[in-house]
Amino acid sequence: MPGFPNVRLANRPLHFFYLCDCSGSMAAQGKMQSLNQAIRQSLPGMANVARDNPEARVLVRAVAFSDQASWHIAEPTSVETLQWRDLEAGGVTAMGDALRLVAEQLHTPPMEERALPPVLVLISDGQPTDDFEAGLERLMREPWAQKAVRLAIALGHDADLEVLQQFIGPAPANQRERSPRRPLQASNATSLAQYIQWASTAVVGAASMPVSRMADSQDTGSTPLPDLPPTEMDPIGDVGPMVW
Repeated sequence: MPGFPNVRLANRPLHFFYLCDCSGSMAAQGKMQSLNQAIRQSLPGMANVARDNPEARVLVRAVAFSDQASWHIAEPTSVETLQWRDLEAGGVTAMGDALRLVAEQLHTPPMEERALPPVLVLISDGQPTDDFEAGLERLMREPWAQKAVRLAIALGHDADLEVLQQFIGPAPANQRERSPRRPLQASNATSLAQYIQWASTAVVGAASMPVSRMADSQDTGSTPLPDLPPTEMDPIGDVGPMVW
């Protein structure tokens, strides 16, 4: 019928970016294998969240960075159809280049004006070997990056927590507070899988909830982050040789 409102107009894209460290150190102690497995196993849960929030269209992309950064999943891909291809480790840690690559996609266009704030998940086990500060400055010039939910997962004890905190933004004032506003520290495959699952389900659900809650589809401030998984999920040594 002419003039009848198109109900699909309520459908708003939610862009989810993985930024994955693929440096040579990721080959040690099964870290690369664990990351691939954790992301692959999280996809059904993310797809369920997307189905529960039909007004939000969850689109996934991934950047791999080692000697340089490149798109592992270049096109925004619906989580329902995404098939994860394994990342491979080798080289150094061009983290700043990865931030620059993502920044280029946070213009409008190609970002849609009615998109929800994107989710950026940075995963690393080491320190950047390029100009991280320049990459971060380039990223944060984009309004969509400023609005984004920025999370970081540190693999093992050699990750640069200060750099990851800069990516996330200011830490909570209470230094003892366990918060997603700090880097999440995964010390084995089990905790990594739990954090990836949390980011891809609980965080995606929170980021898409404003669309379902408000009839006028207007956003109200920043995305409230859900509680972290319980700390007892991370018993040191529970996966034998997979302890980092």
